Amino acid sequence: MDEEITIIDSNTRNEKIRNFFINNRKNLIIGISVLLVVVISYFSLEEMKERHKVKLANEFNITIVNFKTEEKQTTIEKLTKLINENDSTYSPLALYFLIDNDLIDNNEEINRLFNELINKTTLDEEIKNLIIYKKALFNSDFSSENELLQILNPIINSESIWKSHALYLVAEYFYSKNEKEKSKEFFKKILISTNGNNDIKTQSEKRINRDLSE
Repeated sequence: MDEEITIIDSNTRNEKIRNFFINNRKNLIIGISVLLVVVISYFSLEEMKERHKVKLANEFNITIVNFKTEEKQTTIEKLTKLINENDSTYSPLALYFLIDNDLIDNNEEINRLFNELINKTTLDEEIKNLIIYKKALFNSDFSSENELLQILNPIINSESIWKSHALYLVAEYFYSKNEKEKSKEFFKKILISTNGNNDIKTQSEKRINRDLSE
């Protein structure tokens, strides 16, 4: 008797499952189709991104390998185009190459390219802070106090690993202007920072004791 009941229950369960698939066949087919489209689209998109990355890598490598001083305008155009691609790897490298080789003598254009990276390129937070720091470093020779601080404020007001670098740059900027009290103030901020670079802390302490002691 128990065995018969078990068989009946099993048959009933199988019938319910079969009826479920029959009654919901259309929805199941649509659901599976949508899932397949999503999966295929995802992998296709990833493949397209990878191919685009390889293309940018090739363009960057060919450009710097073939770089000649007498053809610098061609290099500028190609690297500027790479920067405007807003790629997290090759856009910053392209800008660094332009700056390191003094290919652009227009400070406004360099700053425009920095802003392209900072404002429009998806970057890791600390990579973005590094680029902000490099922008400030580039501007430090000709910017005003307010302009320099405006560039560096996002780092100074954070707990970034580049905070002590930013503070040191401002401290040295004021020292070069013979504004020793302001310089000392920023050197002291480095010494009390919780995650400051140890080498920068050491240099700051030396600067205070040697050149800014009362």
